[in-house]
Amino acid sequence: MGVRRSAASLSVAELTDLRDAFTALYGISDDRGYAFLAGVHGLPLPQYCKHGSILFLPWHRAYLYFMERAMIDALRRSRDDPAAAVSLPWWDWSSAAAHADGGGLPPGWLAPADGGANALASGPMTLGDADLEQVRTNLPGAVTDGADPVTVRDPDTPDQLPKATTVNRALSATSFTEFSQIVEGIHNGVHGWVGGAMSAVPIAAYDPIFWSHHAMIDRLWYLWQLSPQGADPSAALLDTALPPWPMTVRQTLSVPNLGYDYAAQVVG
Repeated sequence: MGVRRSAASLSVAELTDLRDAFTALYGISDDRGYAFLAGVHGLPLPQYCKHGSILFLPWHRAYLYFMERAMIDALRRSRDDPAAAVSLPWWDWSSAAAHADGGGLPPGWLAPADGGANALASGPMTLGDADLEQVRTNLPGAVTDGADPVTVRDPDTPDQLPKATTVNRALSATSFTEFSQIVEGIHNGVHGWVGGAMSAVPIAAYDPIFWSHHAMIDRLWYLWQLSPQGADPSAALLDTALPPWPMTVRQTLSVPNLGYDYAAQVVG
């Protein structure tokens, strides 16, 4: 079983594996690659993601599941190593470290001070000319200029990130609907906090931090499921399909059945 860890606690080797997996995905132009997976969230159309919907949590759990599988496959092919493995870490934006001076985004996702490359600092904006022009017109500053644009961020100050008390309020919800609504609101605020590409649904998934932000949201759902308040969605929802993923809501409910787990928080 794969174990998703805090972005703040990754070893050098784990961070290297993650960057190599993203780099490998960036180089794949078919439906196994990053452009396809990021595009599913918005541009190019059709847009499949579920927001403002009771399907928000199940749909995005399926999204992360297939992204993680693609990462593992890409890493194994790039290294010619069938045993290579990688997991999506979560970014705990409610932690003390994230709120401290100099906190905010996890250090491993920042551009190196020496100007070197970091596959987690930005993602390629691989859109057609018409879609790219639309993004540049409607979302100035979300992507770089030039022929090979990448995502841009404009983060707020660390103290504006959601606090642990806000997370605890979500974890105290007494129904799936209440929990989903509270945690989606928190999720929306973090997208806006990061700014740039992350602030716009159609292109948010092109930024690599998107996946660790959503891993945090998925982790909170998992923690709530384990709590005394945890409950499944309504029975009427369980066999609802989650296109384009070949899964139903029911098939997303068990994290162990999906083959991964969340490590205990060890870095605050």
